[in-house]
Amino acid sequence: MNASIFMDPETWVAIAFVLFIGVVFYYQLPGRVVKALDQRSAAIARELEEARKLRAEAESLLADYKQRAENAQAEAEQIIAQAEREASAYAKESRAALDEMIARRLNVAEQKIKLEEEKARKQIRAQAAELAVAAAEQLIEQKMSGKVAESTIAASLDRIKKRLH
Repeated sequence: MNASIFMDPETWVAIAFVLFIGVVFYYQLPGRVVKALDQRSAAIARELEEARKLRAEAESLLADYKQRAENAQAEAEQIIAQAEREASAYAKESRAALDEMIARRLNVAEQKIKLEEEKARKQIRAQAAELAVAAAEQLIEQKMSGKVAESTIAASLDRIKKRLH
């Protein structure tokens, strides 16, 4: 053998490569690497399947929440529409009640005014009658005297009182 072969770096690379391949097969590294890769591949496959399931579940939940949101929106719109109808009806009822109350109060006020007018008329008539009686008494006293005057005055007063009341 030639000693120059051992001096060549390519020889040492080849020897190292052969030793490396020998160690790899001695410790059954290809089987272990394949087994580790298979385990890793199975784990990745499980994770992908779980991710698919989670995605499907998330999509289902999203669709459910979208449906709930639409239902809630529709229900809110119905509630608002119902509230508007009730408010409109209440406003009409309140307006009608207010109009009725105003009409009653106006009627009561008109009746009070009529009563006061009638009362004032009676007072004016009574005062006019009293003034007329007083004036008549003065005239009669000036023109008449004695018992004839008194009886005439009393009879006239009785007639005036009956007419006025």
